[in-house]
Amino acid sequence: MIREITVVLCLGLAVWAYQATQPPPPKLCGAPGGPPVTAPRIKLRDGRHLSYKEHGVPREKAKANIILVHGFASTKHDIMSMTDPIPHVVEELQLYMVSFDRPGYGESDPDLKRTPKSMALDIEELADHLGLGSKFHVMGFSMGGQVVWGCLKYIPHRLAGATLIAPVVNYWWPGFPANLSTEAYYRQIPQEQWVLSVAHHTPWLTYWWNTQKLFPASSVIAKKPEIFSSQDLELASLVAEKSKDRPQATLQGEFESLHRDYIVGFGRWEFDPMELENLFPNNEGSIHLWQGDEDVLVPASLQRYIAQRLPWINYHELPGAGHLFPAIPQNFEQILRAPFPGKE
Repeated sequence: MIREITVVLCLGLAVWAYQATQPPPPKLCGAPGGPPVTAPRIKLRDGRHLSYKEHGVPREKAKANIILVHGFASTKHDIMSMTDPIPHVVEELQLYMVSFDRPGYGESDPDLKRTPKSMALDIEELADHLGLGSKFHVMGFSMGGQVVWGCLKYIPHRLAGATLIAPVVNYWWPGFPANLSTEAYYRQIPQEQWVLSVAHHTPWLTYWWNTQKLFPASSVIAKKPEIFSSQDLELASLVAEKSKDRPQATLQGEFESLHRDYIVGFGRWEFDPMELENLFPNNEGSIHLWQGDEDVLVPASLQRYIAQRLPWINYHELPGAGHLFPAIPQNFEQILRAPFPGKE
């Protein structure tokens, strides 16, 4: 009798453990019971929908086309707000820009097989659907900056230029010296170290880790003050004010947006960014990487090493800047002008 009870308890515990690691299904936009579709969307190669927002001068007038990639816990609306205070620059440079909700965010369908490569191919499809020509620029912030690395690897032939703004690094990229990446990893606050390690080593536990109450989960999702620099804390209210009336990033659920970002961003990549070759050996285009030297979320030490390994990247480090420095109009103006020399 005791054996039977033990077996039942073990089976029950196993069922509970399995259910605890399984995220609820996403609430698809446009599906019964899901959020409504309010923005233009394209249908991708695999049947998913990608939602986008256009900005800047009309496509037919543009001298350059830029695809903007938003960061963690944000949407196509948030990254566009960076251009709001500087319309004169957009008009002067004759820029057409389009932002989009990354898979699982906002009104874009989730991609259960999301990888750095699939994201690059989504961007290529968006460009082709909008008729942006054979080449276009990509510009990504934070986790969106990490997406740009995938573009440099998988669609280099389509790029006229690329800009990485405080791009998130993966501490397990093999090109990093072990002592450097380890030191940078341990500078993260302890609870963030845990969630990064879980996402990398046991990705199937990511949902459980970020929703359980036994241990501290993601400090980034919780927006803990410890993840912000002094400048970031000053800018945080401004960023929040701009975003308060915008659609929620996690309309369709947190797993395929926030948690999937952790799994993809800090998982095992199929390539090492530090092995990339110069896309523009004849200076027909340029790659720019912008970083704040007081960024708590993304260590400047690792960005400096990347710039050292890839000297063809134009590296810009802003003194006293944290992670949210693009929210300062003067900073974003510099970022926007950099790929177009001679136009200052």
